[in-house]
Parts: sequence; C-alpha cells; structure tokens
Amino acid sequence: MNKLIAALALSVAAMTSVGQSSTHDLQFSQLASRWDEAVPLGNGLLGALIWQNGDHLRFSLDRADLWDLRPMKGLHRKEFSYQWVIDQVHKKDYQPVQQYLDAPYDAEAAPSKIPGGALEFDTRNWGPVQSVHLSLQNALCEVKWRNGASLQTFVDAVKPVGWFRFENIPAQLIPQLVAPQYQGAVKNSGDPVGGDDLSRLGYKQGDIHQTGNSITYHQEGWNGFTYDINVRWKQTAAHTIEGVWSISSQYPKQPVQELAEKVTARSTAQTFNKALTAHSSWWRQFWSKSAIHVPDTLLEKQWYLEQYKFGAAARKDAPPISLQAVWTADNGRIAPWKGDYHHDLNTQLSYWPAYSSNHLEEATGYLRHLENNKANYLRYTKMYFGVPGLAVPGVTTLDGTEMGGWIQYSLSPTVSSWLAQHYYLQWRYSMDKNFLKEKAYPWFKSTATFLENITVKDENGHRKLKISSSPEINDNSLEAWFPQNTNYDLALMKFTFSKAAELATVLGLSSEAAHWKKILAEYSDFALSPQHELMFAPSMAYNQSHRHFSHMMAIHPLGLIKWEDGEAAQTIIRNSIHLTDSMGPAYWCGYSYSWMANLKARAKDGAGAAKDLQIFAKAFCSINSFHLNGDQTKSGLSQFTYRPFTLEGNFAFAAGLQEMLLQSYAGFINIMPAIPAYWDNVAFENLRTEGAFLVSAKKEGAQVAEVKIVSEKGGNTRLKLPFKTFYAASNKGFVIKNTGDGFLLLNSQPGSVLVLKNGYE
Repeated sequence: MNKLIAALALSVAAMTSVGQSSTHDLQFSQLASRWDEAVPLGNGLLGALIWQNGDHLRFSLDRADLWDLRPMKGLHRKEFSYQWVIDQVHKKDYQPVQQYLDAPYDAEAAPSKIPGGALEFDTRNWGPVQSVHLSLQNALCEVKWRNGASLQTFVDAVKPVGWFRFENIPAQLIPQLVAPQYQGAVKNSGDPVGGDDLSRLGYKQGDIHQTGNSITYHQEGWNGFTYDINVRWKQTAAHTIEGVWSISSQYPKQPVQELAEKVTARSTAQTFNKALTAHSSWWRQFWSKSAIHVPDTLLEKQWYLEQYKFGAAARKDAPPISLQAVWTADNGRIAPWKGDYHHDLNTQLSYWPAYSSNHLEEATGYLRHLENNKANYLRYTKMYFGVPGLAVPGVTTLDGTEMGGWIQYSLSPTVSSWLAQHYYLQWRYSMDKNFLKEKAYPWFKSTATFLENITVKDENGHRKLKISSSPEINDNSLEAWFPQNTNYDLALMKFTFSKAAELATVLGLSSEAAHWKKILAEYSDFALSPQHELMFAPSMAYNQSHRHFSHMMAIHPLGLIKWEDGEAAQTIIRNSIHLTDSMGPAYWCGYSYSWMANLKARAKDGAGAAKDLQIFAKAFCSINSFHLNGDQTKSGLSQFTYRPFTLEGNFAFAAGLQEMLLQSYAGFINIMPAIPAYWDNVAFENLRTEGAFLVSAKKEGAQVAEVKIVSEKGGNTRLKLPFKTFYAASNKGFVIKNTGDGFLLLNSQPGSVLVLKNGYE
C-alpha cells in the first residue's frame, strides 16, 4: 500500500511540474540587425527590443500608452452617420463614403501609436558577438562577446523599469539616449502598412540632457501630451556597470504620473541581482500556470515562445495587446496600421489562448480597457448609429475613439458582439459570479439592445441588418455591402442573443432571458451552398482565397455549429473547411494558418491542424518568433511576401495547439480530441476548461494513461472518457457517475481533486 501511495504521489507531482525548458529559448550566434528580428522583452506596459544597429548595441524602448490621440482629420463630419452610408449604398453612390470615411485613415499620420526612443551602447571595439540568449524561464536576455564582455538585461515583470548589467567591459561605457526621428524630410507618406515617417506628426524634436550618470529625454506630443525617458547607471566594479531605464507618460487632464527619472532613482536603491530575483519569481509563477509536451519540437517551442510573448505583453493593469503591443516599430516610421486596436480580428485573436492556458488574470486587462472606454463607445454609438445600446468601433485609439478606415469593418455594427465573446469566455472559464453580474451580462445586454434597435425584419419576418458585410470580402468597395445578413454578422448576432439569454437565466432574470430568446428566434439559418458549405452571404458563395475566415465564425470561434451536434453539423464543418482549403492560400496571411488550425481542431482533424501550425511557424515568423504576416520563405504559401509585424497570428497559434489538446466548448471535457494519430506521447498540465476546472493528462505509448481534474469553484461537468476502462487512483471531493455512454458525470466541491488512470483492459 505504501508503495502504491508513493507511486501515485510521484505521478501527480510529474503531471504538475513546470514544462518550461531551455530548449524553448531563443539562442543566436549574433545580434539581429533589424528591429523586427530583435530579442523582445516586456511587462505589458514597457517593452524593449535588443539588437545591433550598425556598430552599436541598441535597446528599442516602448511604452504601451504612448499615443498621438488627435482626432482623425475629416472623419467627424455631418456625413458621419450609419443612415447616410445606407442611403449612399442604396443610391449606389459610394465614392463619397470612401472619400469621407475610409480615406483619412490612409492619408493622415495620426491618431497613432508612437515609439518611445532607444538606448545605444558603443560596442564597436569589443569584437564580434559570441552568443545571444533569451531565457524564457525568467525573461532574461544575455549577450556575450568574444572579448569576454557580457550583458544581462530584463524588463522588470512588475515594476515600470528595465535593467541592464555589463561585465568585463574593456573601457568606460556611457549609454546614449536616442530620440525618435520626429524632425526631417518626409519621404514616406500615405502608407498605413509600411508606415509614414514619424516626421509627419509635426512634433518639435524633444530635449535630451545629462546630469552626472543620468540622462533624460523629454518629448512633447499632440495637445499637451508628453513623455519622458530616463536612464541612470553606476559603476559597481572596475569593469562592471549596472543601469536602469524607465518611460513615463502624461496626458492633459489626467492624474499626474511619476516621472521616469524618479522611478529610476528609486529603483537604483536596490541591486540588479535583487531586482532580478523578484522579477524571476513573477515569471516562475507565470510558467507554473500551465505546460504542454508534444512530440513535434517545432510546435512545442513555438507554443512556449507565444506564451512568453503573452506574458511579456499582457497585464491586468496595463493597456491591452494592440497590433504590436510594447514592441512598436523602430525604423523612423509609424508602426504598421498605426499600431492601433483592430477589433475586427486582431485583438480578439490575441486573447484566444488566455483562457485554456490558465492566464485569466492577464486577460482581464483586455476587458478592463473595454470597460474604461465604455462611455466613449456609448458616445460613438449615439453619434454614428443614433440608437440606444452599445457599439464599438472596429479600429480605435488607446481611449477607444474611432479612426475610420474601411468602414464595413472599422464601423461595423457587430464589433461589440465579437468583443462580448471574451466577456463570455472570462465568465465560463472563471465562474466568477460577480464578474457575470457586474461586467459580462451588462455588456451583453447593452449589445443586444443595440442590435435589436439597429435591425429590421425582412419580407419573411427574419431579423436583419439594413446592410451587412463580411471582413474583408470585396475590400472597401460598394460590393462589400450585402442586402442580407452575411454569415459573419448573422453568427455574431445569434451568438449575442443566445448568450444574453443564457447569462440572464443564470442570474435569474427570466423575463429578460425570454425576450432575448424571442429575438434570437427571429433570425434565419446560416446561408449554405447546395454542397452544405458556409457562404459569405445568401447572394455570394465562398469563391475566393481570403485571409479572413469570417464566413466560418459560426464554427470557430463562436461554436454555434459544433462537431458534437451530429452528422449535419459535421458535414457543414467538413465541407466548409475543405472548400476554404481547396481555394488555396494565395491571399492568406500567417494568422490565417493559425485560425485554420483552430477550425481543424474543432473538426477533430489533428493532422490537418498540426500541418497548418507547422506552416505558420516555419514560413510566417521572424527568427525571434514575431508574426510577419507574409510568407518569408516565398515558397507559394501566400502571395503576400511582405513583413509587417502583428501579434494576433502568434497568439492564435497558441490557441490552436491548445484546442488540439483540450476542448470544453461543447459542454464537456474532451481530452486530446484533435491530435495526430502518430503523436504517441503527449502531456499537458493545468489547462483550464469552461466551468473553472484545471485538467492535466498524459498519453504514453499511444494511449491516454492518466487524467487529473481539479475543481476550482465546484459544480458539475462531464468528461468524455479517453480510455476504455479506468479506475480512480485518487479522489478528493468528486462524486462520479458513469452514464454508460462513454461519459462520466462529475459533481464537485471547490478544491476537489480527481486522478483517473487507464485500466488497460
């Protein structure tokens, strides 16, 4: 008996160990020579990129809230009206819409995210670099030169500072603080992808002054906005210096923020090593949240790199992940697509992996941002749509103000519906009743109210938008508007009313639930081809390669059409994916492959999902793992071969691998539902499911050997048995009922723990 207990303890301990390994680290023999290949460091608020700029070591410095918030010139005119757009569509006179509401985004340099600045160190006499190493375990970058000099640097996980320490340096080393190029001739203009020159912003070049071992850069931006960068350092030994840097920002009429120079002065009261110890502790806790182990080393390493970037880019009390998060372009130009918040895909995909990877706290920064900007969204809803309820612009600034652009998507009426899914996921994965009552349901109720007021009934009594679109089909042309609901808009509206009714029921609001169900019933079915494939819209089949799988939203991420629903649903899913694949990837981006992997995982196609993730990792990522959108191999995987960096593809990749390992969206826990048959040995620890359960599992020798379930909040769940026979090796607090249909019904109390093992019979 003692031997059995000891063996069980070892088994459980093995399943809860941290899966992070040095094999996942970034390691190079030289520093990158461009910013989008640099080593990334960050803490959600501050970010740094470590690379070589000519003969200088360079730290590109960024802060998430550095923004030029000027209103988009020419956007807010009397024609800024949904009804005016509808009238122009009906008149087939669409050029004025493009001119007034689309064109300013391309023509104007701002509003826009802006970079911070840079630190440079003259290393020209140190000789070649020997090694560059980013340790994911503690987010520490180490650079070694052949002459014996070395650098250690990190961005503090919890404080608004970055640290560096040089050892064995051959001579005195003084940092240089480099300002962005806000002055100079404009050579690049009207290019939202490549980025306009920063000099288009019209700023007066900021001041840099040094006092002893402290340098401060002060920059004035638009309308009283300012920011400061400070670096201070000290020599701690004959050939060693330690230093710290920070960035502070200040908006007019906002609470006064502590200046960067005061932050660094306070920070230097402690040592580099002491700061590193506290920093490493945060990362140790981060990595303890979940782990995976798969036989495909490329996919496993990429997953850990995505988790690392998520930990470096997301915090509950920092701005959410924008297109580039805290790694704004350092090339003298405005970031691709202005570094803004794209809510027509990009922000949503960036938070896909947070839930099942057990990082709910970091995900709350996204929802906090939406809550903080709610008053601005309500202003926009009234101004543009003229009806009650809540709409959100599809492209926004830091404070949630609309920026225009292709308005089918940047001013889409269903943006708040897709954002509502993240409220729903936070609720389902946390089971936080206060969050449900105070945040999630109010968002759904306001969104549903808006949709009820903005829609009309057609001749068949079906509820519809007056004009509908599907990102980004037919670009921004008149033909991008459809007279009937697209499957994209339809899926989002049906999701909104379905979940509004569900949440109202949980809260005991029966009359509100009944109302939402009544509205839901007024929507038509999805548009299908004769071959049972999802169409773009009733009037347009899926007939082209396209980067955005908006027509399949009902499958993933919304889960309105589930594989588990039976043969009819499976036919739609299988045929829709096959058609999309057969059209080819000519106009896919990297994120398309990541999204397709999620779709194939929902279709239980493990081999297909793994293949798409492999393509993403091999062809669409920089050497530092950044998603560059285009096919960097130029091997026909996409006609896009450019390299604008955005993060959503990275995080959708992580979500895709998690979908292969664990699913719970269909109302039960499904262990390894979509892994390739040839993956004989697989394991994961502490992946989270709906219902607030933490699940760990091991597959050995082609069979699932063990499953561990921890109930965080208590309650019921169902487990699809991953083995023919089993026994409960350990059970604390679960009541188990075998329903005889391949499922277990599990009832638990908070803190219940269950370990099931394969009976091998």
